[in-house]
Formats: sequence, structure tokens, C-alpha cells
Amino acid sequence: MADITVELVSVERMLWSGEASIVTAQTTEGEIGVLSGHEPMLGQLVENGVVTIRPTDGDKLVAAVQGGFLSVSPEKVTILADHAVWADEVDSSSAESDLQAEDESTRQRAEAGLKAVRRKAEA
Repeated sequence: MADITVELVSVERMLWSGEASIVTAQTTEGEIGVLSGHEPMLGQLVENGVVTIRPTDGDKLVAAVQGGFLSVSPEKVTILADHAVWADEVDSSSAESDLQAEDESTRQRAEAGLKAVRRKAEA
């Protein structure tokens, strides 16, 4: 199977760059999977979504994302997120508490974080 170059970047930092066999992301049009040879496209990430990357070497990577875009070109997939954290960085108990926050952005980050933790735990 052919590989695809992937970059996951948030406003705060570069999270990952490398070769992957597949990338999945939750967009406003639904969840999309991208393999090598995918048609070029631009998608808007949901405000409380998850991005999963399957590197060619290593375990799957799961990130909680809040807003941004997914760009697919013939050369690579670029995920530009307004906010992103790895599932391993999410404090589940704090996220559970934040689900009750009055601030919508805080609630959405908590939802995304918990989704990422669950997705990471899946086989």
C-alpha cells in the first residue's frame, strides 16, 4: 500500500509530520478517510472532532481538534487545527468536569478530548 505525507499543525505547535498509510478526520460534511492517491479537496474540521493518523511505523496517533481545515493535495495531507492535543495529553477527569462549563469553547474542547481518548482506546 502506498503512503502519504501528513502534517498535523495547530495554532500553538506542530504536532506531527511524517508518512502514514491513512488519515481520518471529522469534518462538517462527515468523517473522511484519506489514502494515498485521494482526490484533492479541502474540508472544514468540526469544533469538537478527532483526527486519527496511522503512521507507516508505529502505533496509531489520535488527536482532539477544535476547528480548522483539512487539505488534501497530490503531495500531502495537511491538517490545520485551531486547537489540537494528543489523546495522551487529555486529563479525562478534568475534561469530564469541563463538560458542565458555561463557556461553549471549553465544553467543545472537553468533548473533543474525551472522544479522542475513547478513539485511542479502540483497537
